[in-house]
Amino acid sequence: MQTLKSLNNQEKAKLMHNLFVGEIPAFLEFLKEQATVVQNNSEELKVNWSGQMFGADFWIELAGEILKKTTANAKELKKSANAFSDQLFDGYLAVFTIHVLTFYADNEENVNEKFKTAISLFFK
Repeated sequence: MQTLKSLNNQEKAKLMHNLFVGEIPAFLEFLKEQATVVQNNSEELKVNWSGQMFGADFWIELAGEILKKTTANAKELKKSANAFSDQLFDGYLAVFTIHVLTFYADNEENVNEKFKTAISLFFK
């Protein structure tokens, strides 16, 4: 078994999905909602964007890609740890997904405490 430090984002996401498969549907719904918010408020986001790692246009593009994937592949993302990790935690999409995942853990009520701990352990 690999050490946690040696796992990449996709491997961490796959492990998290396998451990907390029952928590994944609620997170996916939240992820889709957040991507929709970014898409629907893109002009306001561009005006207020400052000091971020990426430009607003790139962030909006990432949200669009997440929205496509969560809409087209919802059932597969819920059931398959491979699909979940490969589609949402690959490349730059991982930045958006991890941002929303950590926000979800920190701000949403009724999130399983062990799931919150796993998010913190894997992605913070």
